[in-house]
Amino acid sequence: MSDFLLDLSSNKRARATIQRLGLPIPMPESLRRGRGALVERPLHDAKVLVAGPVSGELHGVIAGTVARAGAEFGAIESAQEVAAYAEAGEAYGRPVKALPLEPTAKGRYRALVFDASTLDTAEELRALYDVVHFWIRSLDKSGRLVILGRPVSEATDVRQAGARGALEGFVRSCAKELGRKGSNATLIRVAKGAEDRVEPLLRFLLSPESAYISGQPFDLTATVKAPSAPIPRTRVLDGKAILLTGAARGIGKATAKRLAAEGAKLLLLDRPADGELLAEVANGLDGAEIVLADVTDPEAPTLIAEAARKHFGGLDGVVHNAGVTRDKTIGKMKPALWDMTLDINLAAINRINETLLDGVLRDESRIVLLSSIAGIGGNVGQTNYAASKSGVIGVTQALAPLLAKRGIAVNAIAPGFIETRLTAAIPVATREVARRLANLSQGGLPVDIAEMAVFLLSPGAFGLTGSVHRVCGGNLMGA
Repeated sequence: MSDFLLDLSSNKRARATIQRLGLPIPMPESLRRGRGALVERPLHDAKVLVAGPVSGELHGVIAGTVARAGAEFGAIESAQEVAAYAEAGEAYGRPVKALPLEPTAKGRYRALVFDASTLDTAEELRALYDVVHFWIRSLDKSGRLVILGRPVSEATDVRQAGARGALEGFVRSCAKELGRKGSNATLIRVAKGAEDRVEPLLRFLLSPESAYISGQPFDLTATVKAPSAPIPRTRVLDGKAILLTGAARGIGKATAKRLAAEGAKLLLLDRPADGELLAEVANGLDGAEIVLADVTDPEAPTLIAEAARKHFGGLDGVVHNAGVTRDKTIGKMKPALWDMTLDINLAAINRINETLLDGVLRDESRIVLLSSIAGIGGNVGQTNYAASKSGVIGVTQALAPLLAKRGIAVNAIAPGFIETRLTAAIPVATREVARRLANLSQGGLPVDIAEMAVFLLSPGAFGLTGSVHRVCGGNLMGA
C-alpha cells in the first residue's frame, strides 16, 4: 500500500510545503530493515559508541555483543578505562577508539549503547545526560540508542528507585526526537542473575531487524531456565517445528517466510476459504505443511495436535496470529459481532494452548501471541477487538509463570499501524492520521512483526517471558 505523504516528502519542494503546514515528515528513505535471514555480523564495519561510568556492571556483555556483531568501538570518556572493551575489541580485531566526552570531529555512528546499571541517584543521571546530549546528533539515519539499566523492583532505596525509573521516560522522549531520522531508542532492564540473557536481545535491538521498535522497555529476567544447547546467532530456528495460525495473508504470510528463512519447519493454519492462498504460501517454503480449519471449530485443536504429531512429532513453538476485526460502537454492535471477535481472537487461543500443552508442545518451546496497541489504549468502535487483545495480554501474563520451569517462554506482540489489507480499508483521512501518530511518522510493514516473532521464538529469547512487546514505531496510543 502506498504511503502518499512518505512518497511526497521525497520531493524537496513538496517537503518544504509539508513543513510549512506543520505536518510530521517521515524519513523519505525507507527504514534500514533486514533483508532476509539473520547474518553472523549484522554490524559489520559499523561504528558503535559505548559509554557509561567505570562502575557499570554490564560493560563486559556489551563489549562482547558489539564485537561479535562486527562493529568498531568508540568508547566515550570513562568507558575507555574499562578493560572489557579493549579486550573484546582485540579478540575480534576491533580495537577501541577512545573518544572525549564532547565530540571534536564530525562522524556518523550506527548506535550508542550506554550502561546505566549503576546510576543510583538523580545526581548520577547527569552522566547519562552528558553523553547523550553531546553524541545523539552523531547517530546515522536508522540509528539506535540503547540504554541498559536495572529494574525498579530490585532497588534497595527510594533514591535508587527514582534513578532507575527515570530511564524509561528518558528513553521514550529520546525515541520521539530520534524518530525524525528513522532512528529509535530502547531500554533494557536487566534483573540480577539475567546478565547471561543480554546478548541476544541487545544484538537484536542493534540490528536492522528492530527497525520499527521505538521507545520500548524490555525486561530481562532469570524466570525461564536457560536452553540446554548453545544459542545460535544465525539459522536461529533451525529444525524447530512451529505452528503459525492465520498464515495465508498479511502478517501471517510475512512471518511464514521469515520463519522458514531461519530454518523452521512450519505447520501453517488458516480457514478453508483461504485454502488456495495458504497453499501458495506453503508451496514457496521447504517442508511446510498446512492445516485447513477455522480456529473457532471445536475440533480445530485436535486437528492441529494430530497434524503436529504426524509431521513433526510435536512442536517447538506457536504463533497465535489468526484474528479478526468487526468494528461498531458498543451501542450499535450486534451480539454476533461481539461473540465472533472474542471467540477468534481470545477463546480459540486458550482452547488450542490447552490441547498443545498436553504432550504436543515440547520443553524449551516458545509461545507468541498477537495482541494490539488497541488492547493497551482502546479505540473508538473496537470494544470487542480491544477487549479480546487486552485479554491476550492477560493470557500471556498468567501462562508465563506456569510454564517457566519447562523452559517455555510466553510473550505477546502488540502491533501498531501495519500496512495490510485491513488498514487499507480504513478511510484515507483516518489512515493518514494513524500513520503519523508514531515516532517514525509512518506505518510499519508485516515483516516488522515477523522479525519480532522470529526473535521471540528463538532460543536466545529465554530472558523474556510474560511480556508485551510493542512493534508500533512508537505509536502514541496507550504509550
